[in-house]
Amino acid sequence: MKYTRFYTGADGKSHFEEVEVPMKNPAPGRFSSEDFPMKSMTFRETSPEVAQNWHPESRRQFGITLEGEVDISLSDGTTRRFGPGEVFLAEDLTGQGHTLHIVEGKPWRFLLVPIG
Repeated sequence: MKYTRFYTGADGKSHFEEVEVPMKNPAPGRFSSEDFPMKSMTFRETSPEVAQNWHPESRRQFGITLEGEVDISLSDGTTRRFGPGEVFLAEDLTGQGHTLHIVEGKPWRFLLVPIG
């Protein structure tokens, strides 16, 4: 399994990175990652008319899209689309950060899971 991480590089810009989740095999046919310590979990819905301009993330957190799609654009010039079931880890806590644009006129419903 993988998730997409975005982080601030040494150049002060945000960058994407694909991260393979290390898995262990506790029983035949079962695989599991290590636990990720979390502080809370929030369900969110953002309307399609809302666009977030450039901002760094306020804390390290996973985002998990449940419905809809969002384009996340980074200060390094790249954009990625996240749809249902896709997971990202937002870690660009400094620099210009990223923008969010909701796709195709449907609300973006997602989970935010801050990690410690």
